Amino acid sequence: MAFNVQTFKTRALTAVVFVVVMMTGLLWNKWSFFVLFSIVHFGGWLEFQKLVEGFNPDYRKIIPFHRYGIMLAGWFLLLYFSNEELYIGGFHLSDAGLWGGVAMMVLLPLVILLESKSFLLKNLAYSLFGVFYLSLSLGLLIGIRMLYGVDSAGRGDFGKSIALALVFSIWINDTMAYVVGSFIGKTPFSKISPKKTWEGTVGGAILCVVVMAFIGKALGLSYVDAACIAAIAAIAGTAGDLFESKLKRMAGVKDSGSFMPGHGGFLDRFDSLLFASVFVWIYMVLFMR
Repeated sequence: MAFNVQTFKTRALTAVVFVVVMMTGLLWNKWSFFVLFSIVHFGGWLEFQKLVEGFNPDYRKIIPFHRYGIMLAGWFLLLYFSNEELYIGGFHLSDAGLWGGVAMMVLLPLVILLESKSFLLKNLAYSLFGVFYLSLSLGLLIGIRMLYGVDSAGRGDFGKSIALALVFSIWINDTMAYVVGSFIGKTPFSKISPKKTWEGTVGGAILCVVVMAFIGKALGLSYVDAACIAAIAAIAGTAGDLFESKLKRMAGVKDSGSFMPGHGGFLDRFDSLLFASVFVWIYMVLFMR
């Protein structure tokens, strides 16, 4: 394939902007983290609904209140998992998440039943799946970030250390898997994603664990916790990537969206994180508190 200068410039500029926005959201404060992943949440939902429409045309018939109400209901989960760390005046946003979520649980099915001319249970099922796939996953990521506790260096923002370790693990694993796979990859990993190889996947995971053990220590985590988070991110992240690839295949598309020219959509960028955040949250609750 001939080298295209314009394509390279577009991809490089998009990547730089992406990194700047991500690092700002990750490092600034808890509010910037919440806003960043709220944007990811709604962007991911729009793409998820388009993918569902690709393999289930009936989903295009859902009423606007269903289409956007389910996104709002999911976002209330993100608010709920803010764990009273975000507040305006004396009002905690987690309370808004709780009561908003309860209200949407009542209103959504009621309005859908009353307004839909042809109610299809499978459409509601796909939407509920989206809540677990997108909203709960990102809600748990918010919960990780909002955790307050003292790390091994005596700093009081323990959740930030875990969240950064998770995100960096995803990035490092993807990079290492690509590098190792490019040099020695020969054995296809899955028919769902033909470009992945066993050599790249395993090599990337091992290098990710080794590198993150030291980076995690610098972030204030123990070597063991950092290595475990990296291992979880590598395994669950790969599963998340394959799952999203399966959705795209079913929908007959190459990318989930185009918000990042040359790099795909929200789901293409955060598919690994959606799966990994769930299992890292479980590890955090069971072994790190």
